[in-house]
Amino acid sequence: MIPVLSAEKLRQADAYTIAHEPILSINLMERASVACANRIMHLLTYDVPVTVLAGMGNNGGDGLAIARIIHMGAQPVLVLVPKYKAQGSPDFEVNLERARLAGLSVQVLEEGAELPEFPTGTVVIDALFGTGLQRPITGWLKSWIVALNARPNTVFAIDMPSGLFADDNGGNDPDAIMQADRTLTLELPKLSLLMADNACYAGGWEVVPIGLDRKYIATLEPEAIMLEAADIAALMPPRKRNSHKGDHGHAWLLAGGKGKMGAALMAAKACLRSGCGTLTLHVPAGQDGVVYSTIPEAMVSCDEGEDLSTLPKLGKVAAIGVGPGIGTSEDTARMLKLLIQEAPAPLVIDADALNILGENKTWLAFLPKGTILTPHPKELERLVGKAMNDHERLRQAQELAGRHGIVLVLKGAHTAICSPDGKLFFNCTGNPGMAKGGSGDALTGIITSLRAQGLDPLSAALLGVYAHGRAGDLAAEQLNMDGMLPSDLIEQLPKVWKQLRGVGR
Repeated sequence: MIPVLSAEKLRQADAYTIAHEPILSINLMERASVACANRIMHLLTYDVPVTVLAGMGNNGGDGLAIARIIHMGAQPVLVLVPKYKAQGSPDFEVNLERARLAGLSVQVLEEGAELPEFPTGTVVIDALFGTGLQRPITGWLKSWIVALNARPNTVFAIDMPSGLFADDNGGNDPDAIMQADRTLTLELPKLSLLMADNACYAGGWEVVPIGLDRKYIATLEPEAIMLEAADIAALMPPRKRNSHKGDHGHAWLLAGGKGKMGAALMAAKACLRSGCGTLTLHVPAGQDGVVYSTIPEAMVSCDEGEDLSTLPKLGKVAAIGVGPGIGTSEDTARMLKLLIQEAPAPLVIDADALNILGENKTWLAFLPKGTILTPHPKELERLVGKAMNDHERLRQAQELAGRHGIVLVLKGAHTAICSPDGKLFFNCTGNPGMAKGGSGDALTGIITSLRAQGLDPLSAALLGVYAHGRAGDLAAEQLNMDGMLPSDLIEQLPKVWKQLRGVGR
């Protein structure tokens, strides 16, 4: 798993590596710059002009070294240095001298100078400020950022888009943050890069390893953890050669309503495609025919009314998923309340069931420990109130999980999984093609199936979210993001389980 560290802990890892590798800071900067320059040159069209904006700190030192390396590859490079203080950092000054000795064109611009014009096709490398920034950019340097954001040039940011804090951007000035097309972040992901609010600044981002001491990093308490396939594969439930359907759990899904039977069907298909032994789908009266004709592998239980208003006789059950398409009528709300109070098996709560909880917040206190909630941001808002930004929303989710002893899956571009003990995980699979109605219903089915197979709530959430995103990636590869459907994602689930079974074997 990949740790996500705060800016301060990253600084500590940098200092530890310098002291104990040992390596001079200027040589560590060179190592980082070579890695970034190689990646940039791989992405650049040959002979495209490059302009590097180099601040006077270590991020600017990186920029100068990157400019020198790209220049050595015969790429036309111009460096612009805004002189906002008398002296740069020691490593900046060393790389400034090296750049001049290498014959680079370096322009040092005095305070108040406007950002020069450069051709539309110029690629800009943003190395003004990195993770050390702790307050919003103001004055003439802000005007540079505003000017560049208004231009059509492609921008590569080094480590962080200038102006974006590595951690919480709640007090930041959104107009003073560089809008990069791609961010090459050094060694580890930064928390702010995982926030949907900041996607317009970071663009497509990737991690560039620079050789910080990983043994030391492992001793630091991370702010969050990013999931990797190898870690997720270890969570796969066992399937013994002599097992039978009873060994893999009986899942129940309480789902569907007038005009929303598709939600129930997608949750059910995803559940069955994720390995549970048997599934019973509890649906409104008269809806059994559509289930039989669409999913013959599922058993069906019918409610007495057009809404889900009565709790079925669940019998032998290993996990219960509730919410997709059920509506929020008073009868359905009473059914949900009774389910929470009398739950004979672990619960996975989504969609309309979350909206009912949002209207009856006192019921949250009665959720069985280990319940899994899977809200999108608006559903979370109904549960805990409005957040000013994604960072605050994440804190709300963590507090809710801790307060009630539940696992909370906050769905988004980098879905966050909050455990009851305060740990935070981010998913690295998935794509924008999944941003379509029905994707969440599929996730409910997947997690319910994994819970029925005996996985603990956190493992079921981690594995389910990863597999859901990976299936979406496979669907996008096959069909493209525009044309793929949530049902296409579900059809890719067997390939995901096969891949995970093969990891490390």
